[in-house]
Amino acid sequence: MKKLITQFPHSVSVTEHLWIVLKDGTRLAARMWLPLSAAQHPVPAILEYIPYRKRDGTRTRDEPMHGYFAGHGYAVLRVDMRGSGDSDGLLADEYLLQEHEDALEVIDWINLQGWCNGSVGMMGKSWGGFNCLQLAARRPPALKAIITVCSTDDRYNDDIHYKGGCLLNDNLWWGGIMLAYQSRPQDPQLVGDSWYKEWLNRLENMPFFPALWMEHPLKDAYWEHGSVGEDWQAITCPVMAVGGWADSYSNAVFRLMDNLDVPRKAILGPWAHIYPQDGTPEPAIGFLQEAVSWWDRWLKQVDNDVLEGPRVQAWLNDSQRPNSQRPKAFGEWIAIDGNTDEVTQPQSWHLHPGGLETEPLAGEYLRSVCSVQNHGLLAGEWMGAGVFGESPSDQRMDEGMAECFDSEPLGESLTIYGFPQFSITLSSDKPAAMLYVRLSDVAPDGASTRVSHGWVNLSHLQGQHQNVPLRPGEKVSVSVQLDGIAWRFAAGHRLRVSLATTFWPMIWPMAEVATLDVDLASSRLLLPVCRQVVPCAGPNPQPETAANTPLTILSPGRVERELRYDVVNDSWQSITEGVGGVFGEGVYRFDDIDTTVDHSLRRQLTVNNQDPLSAHYLLTQSMKIGREGWWTETDIVLEMRSDLTHFIVSGEMTVQHNGEKVFTRDWAQRIAR
Repeated sequence: MKKLITQFPHSVSVTEHLWIVLKDGTRLAARMWLPLSAAQHPVPAILEYIPYRKRDGTRTRDEPMHGYFAGHGYAVLRVDMRGSGDSDGLLADEYLLQEHEDALEVIDWINLQGWCNGSVGMMGKSWGGFNCLQLAARRPPALKAIITVCSTDDRYNDDIHYKGGCLLNDNLWWGGIMLAYQSRPQDPQLVGDSWYKEWLNRLENMPFFPALWMEHPLKDAYWEHGSVGEDWQAITCPVMAVGGWADSYSNAVFRLMDNLDVPRKAILGPWAHIYPQDGTPEPAIGFLQEAVSWWDRWLKQVDNDVLEGPRVQAWLNDSQRPNSQRPKAFGEWIAIDGNTDEVTQPQSWHLHPGGLETEPLAGEYLRSVCSVQNHGLLAGEWMGAGVFGESPSDQRMDEGMAECFDSEPLGESLTIYGFPQFSITLSSDKPAAMLYVRLSDVAPDGASTRVSHGWVNLSHLQGQHQNVPLRPGEKVSVSVQLDGIAWRFAAGHRLRVSLATTFWPMIWPMAEVATLDVDLASSRLLLPVCRQVVPCAGPNPQPETAANTPLTILSPGRVERELRYDVVNDSWQSITEGVGGVFGEGVYRFDDIDTTVDHSLRRQLTVNNQDPLSAHYLLTQSMKIGREGWWTETDIVLEMRSDLTHFIVSGEMTVQHNGEKVFTRDWAQRIAR
């Protein structure tokens, strides 16, 4: 439980709304927390710069976090990006050069204010964590340090659009949410009568986000832009990186710590896609205290111990029962001091007809792999958000539809840290196919917990910048990197490697049913085994917070999940419904600004086991926001199908003001696979 702090070293004033005017006249809306003493004694500043509405979008997390930083002597600015929230202009896409240029101006503006001492830090989670890294690579002189949470250095392979060259179905989910988010107008209490005209202009010019991203199925310049892993040396300021195993954005932490050449620290906990003072699965940590120490060192030049101790504090997961509802993780904190390959040694395992062994198989031994389309139904969410039901369930049903290889029971515990690597030689009977690889921890009673997984589009074997169809029957060498993890397999448990050619509903199916002939004799699983497990105290264990924003829950939210099987048609539906809150947060009113928010979303993914072209995704949502006399509501329906050559994505949006329809929009696009 978080400890509420009410007495701070500095008294703070909060400016609900101020304008930062850019050189082209565009006004960016900001909310500011400022120590009262800053007028006489200038202070460092912290910037969070995202498109999620500082007024009524992220207010519940901004108030307790930024109020905490300000109470410790920092000016904090939460800025809405161009075209979002209460800012002017239009938002055309993620991470554009315009976004960077605007941020450079914002940092310069902050630096020139009389209350700022010339040192600026930047922090953020998800989108905000991305642009922290991207702005650090631009090297504005006033930017002295960053904290990046749940972010990535590789926009093509480790974001919500494509992974391993395969289309993630969350691309449609997130694109739909962005449409709903961007359909909300500026608040007339802040911007005056111009809000309505600007709102309609924003609606008219809103991009069709899911299609925008789908149009780049290869790793081209579009994805390389903003991927800081393309040039590690561009970042010269200190970096703290934070990730969580229940999230989809932990891989970058390994790479940042191994490749940056700046003062750096990392925390890898058990959490989902949330700031770790609110971390779930537990244990949450005192992230705000950790952040203040980081800022003190680099923005106030305090000679503290922030660089002492290990480079990475990582939560080592112990073997644990599979459970879609996981409020608590089991394990301990360990110290990682050095690059990943320095603290681990590769241990080889090989596929055999009878299982998984440490010695390779002699000669050639072919095994066919061809999975039904619904393999993957119990995988959980690609990106955990801290909501019950999103963790992987017992994998035995999914693994029953895959080719599995088990080790003998381990004679002693086995601890891994880093990226498992799998390689094999195979041939395909179709020009397009995918290979999915899962590593599981199998308990003595047979319960199977997914430890890590990875996949690859086999048409990308000659580089992700090009699509080269396979020649049916021709042997190719394939390498699959599984997601990074810290895991301790218990003595008596088995390792399980499973291979498949589908992964629904997480990945959109290939156009045809493909059979892979894999040569077991060529297989190798490299596990990054810890040379030594060094337990440590871990991050500050006591979460603290400043006061929350005044909030009234008008209707509790819930997230419902179910699987439906049509026996006659051999088809499955995966249904997730967020009622009164897309993440179960409920319908709520911000009392101090008298604004009510109600966002509901339902997604339904259907596939016939025999036909990948039967895949259908239906996404419906409602976004309501307002107060008496000013209510806006957006209803959005998106659909996705595919044929042999194209993805087919369509949608319609209806927007109302005070119950009257004011805007409609339809989309329909065919995008080459």
